[in-house]
Amino acid sequence: MLSQFGFILLFIVGAFLMLAGILGMARLLRPDKPNDQKLLSYESGENAEGGSLVSFNIRFYVIALIFVLFEVELVFLFPWSVVFGDKQLIEQTNGLWGWFSMAEMFVFIFILSLGLVYAWAQGHLDWLRPDQKVNPFKSEIPSDLYENINKKYS
Repeated sequence: MLSQFGFILLFIVGAFLMLAGILGMARLLRPDKPNDQKLLSYESGENAEGGSLVSFNIRFYVIALIFVLFEVELVFLFPWSVVFGDKQLIEQTNGLWGWFSMAEMFVFIFILSLGLVYAWAQGHLDWLRPDQKVNPFKSEIPSDLYENINKKYS
């Protein structure tokens, strides 16, 4: 007789066997006619320009992480709203469950608000342009020559 863990192991093994069978059948049935157009990076047929290692500003990542954090935290509001709206449960607990769940949600939203205030205070939500770097070679050119060149070519 199998234990409960044995049934789980059988289920996992069966899932992997089914996955291997489906992928193997798909490999046998699909057409395989590669050509130069199909082997390009993009389906539009355009060649990629530049390298794939492009540096992005770190602010993109910070804003994205803050966004994902608050979006994931909002998922916790849905089960709370279902439990909070259960009148039968509130009546069984003489209204204590309603007050408890309301207080719990206020604590949860307060902690989220603290995180938002912290991110705001640290400047993670500010989107300012970085200071322009001064061209070090501009100072070596006499200003009158520099202005004459600019007037000549503008």
